[in-house]
Amino acid sequence: MSEPQSPATLADVARVARVHLSTASRVLHSTGAESRRAAGPQTADRIRQVARELNYMRDPAARQLRTRRSSQLAVLVPRLSDLVLATIYEGIQGRAIERGYTTYVANTQDQDELRMRLTDVALARRSDGLIFGDASLDHTFLDELRGRGVPVVLVSRRSGDHISATCDDVAGGALVADHLAGLGHQRLAVIGGVPWASTAVDRIEGFIGRLGELGREVATDLRVQNGFDARSGYAAALRCLERPDPPSAIFAVNDFAALGAMGAAHSLGLQVGRDVAIVGYNDTSLAEVAPLPLTSVRSPMRDMGTAAADLMIDLIEGVAVESVVLAPELVPRESTLGRVAT
Repeated sequence: MSEPQSPATLADVARVARVHLSTASRVLHSTGAESRRAAGPQTADRIRQVARELNYMRDPAARQLRTRRSSQLAVLVPRLSDLVLATIYEGIQGRAIERGYTTYVANTQDQDELRMRLTDVALARRSDGLIFGDASLDHTFLDELRGRGVPVVLVSRRSGDHISATCDDVAGGALVADHLAGLGHQRLAVIGGVPWASTAVDRIEGFIGRLGELGREVATDLRVQNGFDARSGYAAALRCLERPDPPSAIFAVNDFAALGAMGAAHSLGLQVGRDVAIVGYNDTSLAEVAPLPLTSVRSPMRDMGTAAADLMIDLIEGVAVESVVLAPELVPRESTLGRVAT
């Protein structure tokens, strides 16, 4: 089959594939269920094969005028330098591409004003929907967007009754409590996170709640929330470990804070896993390859991104959706397995 000298048109594809122009258009230009209804599997495969052989390229501007959609999703996250958010975004982008959409990401630094400015930019660019990875528990802004008819989906963090794809962080915190209590720890600390993010709030709630069921508690002075990063974890752990009666185990609500806590223990001459047990959350690649492997709760980061993209595209295309909550798993490693506390 020889290629036309001029750029291939949709009519060229339809003629060579021996289908009606509208059938070729629906197969090549639609997404999801609409595309699957356009033609039988063999016919659809033949149309796509012809389009590839003719090097057919659709005109995005023309499609946007026809459908009033850009097939573009905006993703707002606190910072893409965060390995967790980067992995989630990979899941979003991968599934969006599979379903005929493109994505772009912007960093809000968890700042309300910047979030609003970047949202305005996304809407000015005719993005079909917005996926927020930086949602605050105060959902006033999200409620306003929904009231304006803007499709919104949350990922990683939940807020109000907005559609979201998250890990069951309450259950994840409970897994940590079971693990540390099972090792015999009595005096425990929980550090990290910010009070406006559901990830921190839910993990702490699950941890403290489950400990209460097991007849243990976390003293008020051993509950320190001051950020998700390693520097914050270092400072918080130092405050706990320098007390006259320090904890024998620390739960940091993400891996970066946990790695900071390990640094604080080392600076005080303590051996992690023997003198103090430390648990992180998310089970990033850093947890397994750290000089002392870190016990961590594995959250399905990429799957959260994939689910968020599916929710967003289904919402755009008029499909009824419900929030997705994925299950966590605790992965024990040397940072807690050096000794049994008494």
